[in-house]
Amino acid sequence: MLAILLNLVCLPLHARQQKLVEIELQNHIFQPSTIIVPANQKIKFVIYNRDNTPEEFDSFDLNREKVIFPNAKATLFVGPLPAGEYEFFGEYHPETAIGKVIVRKQEGISIVD
Repeated sequence: MLAILLNLVCLPLHARQQKLVEIELQNHIFQPSTIIVPANQKIKFVIYNRDNTPEEFDSFDLNREKVIFPNAKATLFVGPLPAGEYEFFGEYHPETAIGKVIVRKQEGISIVD
């Protein structure tokens, strides 16, 4: 019974700590291409592929890869992350589909372009 009560109390706290980042891929370019997020928090990425071709979101730094079909969206979670910079790119268009996540010891999400 105590475990159930603790889960009910901690669940809203966990939900508040998760941050949402929305990214669009159009003309093989990620927008925004630079995102600043707080350290030590789980981040939910929703990536919308507005192109008519598939792309693969890839990041060695974040240890994530996800194919995003044309005119579709994909969701992936990262973190909690320590402060630092984490690069990502589109595997099918690595010369244009590039970006980075900057993790800082601050609250809130910022977009830099």
